[in-house]
Amino acid sequence: MQRQNFSSSTQWEPIVGYSRAVRIGPHVHVSGTTATGPDGKIVGIGDPYAQAMQTLRNIESALQRSGASMKDVVRTRMFVVDISQWEKIGLAHGEFFRDIRPVTSMVQVSALISPEILVEIEADAYVGE
Repeated sequence: MQRQNFSSSTQWEPIVGYSRAVRIGPHVHVSGTTATGPDGKIVGIGDPYAQAMQTLRNIESALQRSGASMKDVVRTRMFVVDISQWEKIGLAHGEFFRDIRPVTSMVQVSALISPEILVEIEADAYVGE
């Protein structure tokens, strides 16, 4: 099967050696994604709901570039720095996935790559027939 890499054109991808998304056949894997806006700055500083929403919009964009959509998502993984904020983050997740209902995990981590980042989300999709 042919492998396709999709970039978000951030400065970090070539330095770290990763792609925003990789598609192999019907499988699309979206790497850990944060609330980075089009200008490269973090959206929603201090607001886990706003960050989760921007992160999910960024995942949606990566999926679209790979020929998939949010309805194709079968798994998400959410990494959060404060699990007590789970309801705000979960609310955003539910707004995108209420009817799709992928399997998911939400785990607290001690830190993400920048102190302003409160949420990081990965997604896996399967593009059916």
